[in-house]
Amino acid sequence: MAKSSKAWMREHVTDPYVKRANAEGYRSRAAYKLQQIDARDKLLKPGMTVVDLGAAPGGWSQVASKRVGPTGRVIALDLLEIAQVPGVTVICGDFGEDATLLALAQALEGSPVDLVLSDMAPNISGIASADQARAVGLAELAIDFASKHLKPHGNLLVKTFHGAGYEELVETLRRTFLQVYTRKPEASRSRSSEVYLLGKGLLEGGPKSRASRRD
Repeated sequence: MAKSSKAWMREHVTDPYVKRANAEGYRSRAAYKLQQIDARDKLLKPGMTVVDLGAAPGGWSQVASKRVGPTGRVIALDLLEIAQVPGVTVICGDFGEDATLLALAQALEGSPVDLVLSDMAPNISGIASADQARAVGLAELAIDFASKHLKPHGNLLVKTFHGAGYEELVETLRRTFLQVYTRKPEASRSRSSEVYLLGKGLLEGGPKSRASRRD
């Protein structure tokens, strides 16, 4: 095993969030990222319809399903297979393909969405510029989907990474939502460049210019 792999494994098995996830029955430590953001921003409420993009292995869907309750709906999508999560509709497919988008639209049955969650990230190639471009592209797909399927004043939480294209993503969100915030939950590793962009209040009547906020 390479030194980098050994270091990652050592960090993983000693990670307090990994241990907590194992103890509390969550499929990944990422569940705590959503919990921490939701504790601050109150995104998840009973009865909501939520779409979870890049959902594998299902940690965010577990959190969302518990918080929307039996009167809500969670639809989880990923290119990778996701073991069934109680109360969650699972779709396996490439979010960039029309057939997958059609399956997602059919699952929604015409219902507008209250909240879109996107924890999508590209497979890492090791070429930083290419990986960043793919990450930005995934975030753009999530924003486009949200702009078409959210209820008026609905919300979007999308993962991206600092780097080329980041400021352009923020500008796109500013034209699409009433308020835009950046979030770096405690469970997100400090050395990671990942950041979550929160668009609150989908604008009606087309894009408008709004100021972003970081508080």
